[in-house]
Amino acid sequence: MPELPDLTIYLEALERHVVGRTIEAVRLRSPFLVRSVQPRLSTVVGQEIRAVERLGKRIVFEIEQELFLVLHLMIAGRLRWRKRGAAVPGRNGLLALDFAHGTLLLTEASSKKRASLFLVSGRVGLAEHDRGGIEVATATPEQFHAALTRENRTLKRALTDPRILAGIGNAYSDEILHRARCSPFRRTGSLSAEESRDLQGMIVAVCEEWTDRLRSQVGDGFPDKVTAFHPAMAVHGKYRQPCPTCGAPVQRILYAENEANYCAPCQTGGKLLADRVLSRLLNEDWPRTLEELEERTAR
Repeated sequence: MPELPDLTIYLEALERHVVGRTIEAVRLRSPFLVRSVQPRLSTVVGQEIRAVERLGKRIVFEIEQELFLVLHLMIAGRLRWRKRGAAVPGRNGLLALDFAHGTLLLTEASSKKRASLFLVSGRVGLAEHDRGGIEVATATPEQFHAALTRENRTLKRALTDPRILAGIGNAYSDEILHRARCSPFRRTGSLSAEESRDLQGMIVAVCEEWTDRLRSQVGDGFPDKVTAFHPAMAVHGKYRQPCPTCGAPVQRILYAENEANYCAPCQTGGKLLADRVLSRLLNEDWPRTLEELEERTAR
């Protein structure tokens, strides 16, 4: 799922390509994409896009007449810029917005079509799509600590909950927790005000670093290769690969449709966190340390 760094790059590219431009046509291939009824999507034809902004993990197009297109890319939704009139891909194409100078395509490379598009009227209608998470970069340390500790969650869950923090997801939460040397299972209620302040700074630093990386890759173009997996990442998607800090193999925890990646020596004092799938099978045979894991895999 595109997260804060990816969405920032999308917004910068959209500002260059579509802000100040008039939507000449809308080609909707998947009717399941549009989740609102009124106003009708055809209303935006002939209207100018005045601005783009981010609302959590949603991309918002501000259009004339106080209309807002609210796009949630979910896991596999992606935006692409093509020549004017480019065909909407038959297999994964959802929508095309045509402009005089090009076409913005929306695709979703998944059999489960989860991306959503709403057309709402006014700022009051837009506010209904705000999940309530705070913007970490602009929150005060006191606001951040209050939001993070309002409920006693695991850090992994708290960082990815859109009702707590805006824009952070599975990939960058792994990177943030590794940089902060925090266990993904540590409870938010155990954080002191100082530890919370340090974590906030780490979130901002990691997101800014990756935004700069992605910005340099895209340049003045359009981001066509948005992904949650990057070779330069420390732990996310790096299961069994060496941690760049200590060299130990990166571990993972599987849950639902996601996984959490972490380094045991750097984040948990060498303790292996019980994988919910395997630990149920192994019970008391689940290895508790890297040493035990290495002994068993060497047999």
